[in-house]
Amino acid sequence: MKICIVGAGAIGGYLGVRLALTGHDVTLITRGPHLAAIKAHGLKLIAEDGGEQVASNVRATERIAEAGTHEVVILGMKAHAVAPVAPQLKSLCGPNTMVVTTQNGIPWWYFHKNPALRGEWADKLTGHRLESVDPGGVIEANIDIERVIGCVVYPACEIAAPGVIRLIEGNRFPLAEIDGSESERVKALAQAFRDAGFKSPILSDIRSEIWLKLWGNLSFNPISALTHATLVDICQFAPTRALAAKMMREAQQIGEKLGIQFKVSLERRIAGAEAVGKHKTSMLQDVEAGRALEIEALVGSVAELGRLTDTPTPNIDAIYAVTSLLAKTLQAANARLQIPATSA
Repeated sequence: MKICIVGAGAIGGYLGVRLALTGHDVTLITRGPHLAAIKAHGLKLIAEDGGEQVASNVRATERIAEAGTHEVVILGMKAHAVAPVAPQLKSLCGPNTMVVTTQNGIPWWYFHKNPALRGEWADKLTGHRLESVDPGGVIEANIDIERVIGCVVYPACEIAAPGVIRLIEGNRFPLAEIDGSESERVKALAQAFRDAGFKSPILSDIRSEIWLKLWGNLSFNPISALTHATLVDICQFAPTRALAAKMMREAQQIGEKLGIQFKVSLERRIAGAEAVGKHKTSMLQDVEAGRALEIEALVGSVAELGRLTDTPTPNIDAIYAVTSLLAKTLQAANARLQIPATSA
């Protein structure tokens, strides 16, 4: 396949190396020292066991317009970085191009082709656009919904140095048509991912999988960003463990109204986070690096869904307010130092 990865940072780079080494024609969209290093030496992946692989056959560019059309476009950036590039993505797409979304949180396409909506919620919310994740409808206007393939990202990776991706753990990338069908194109894409060494089951209910991951992210990410605590610290400190549980209960009430089935208990989900140990969440890492925070997709979207479904979310709203202020403070500090706040 001819594959373009827009946002070849940690996760995008991980996908890019493995897919390129399997024989796919991969183009990476990135910038800065990371781009320069890839052009000079290829893209290196350091595995969990320390083994190294280098994809020297990838192409890399900063300019989307230079990349040409592809069979698959993987959006590897964080949720808040999609809208700024959305108007440029059409140049990457031919008649049958798939656009794979890998962003955390509630996706912009959530209420399109949603088989879980029933009754009053189907009447009220089918086709609804969440302002928190797609302000002004920029993404929806520039990405044809018929192209979209959903993907839930479980691995943890980091850019260890320009042109070098370090895999911390994980290889699971479930894929799905957003209407729950099992099309020939998603089967072909899943096979390509499996051939590259990823676990990529085809899901019939991707939204429940999204909520399972979001359930922890919407609580642990902002709490860690505010407190600079790791997952195990949050879970083993009784007040923050209780706060996370309250936020998760509010989210569960919303999800269940929207037809979501939570397949594990709340306590088991918290225990899973605790078992990860002294891991810094992605939002805490972004705070420490001065990067923009994924607040809207992870927290603001759930607060918005609470309003749409008449579900009180006092704990989510409070954490959203103070984390938003944190983001504003970071942005102001970056502006004074002239540091760009977007991620690769």
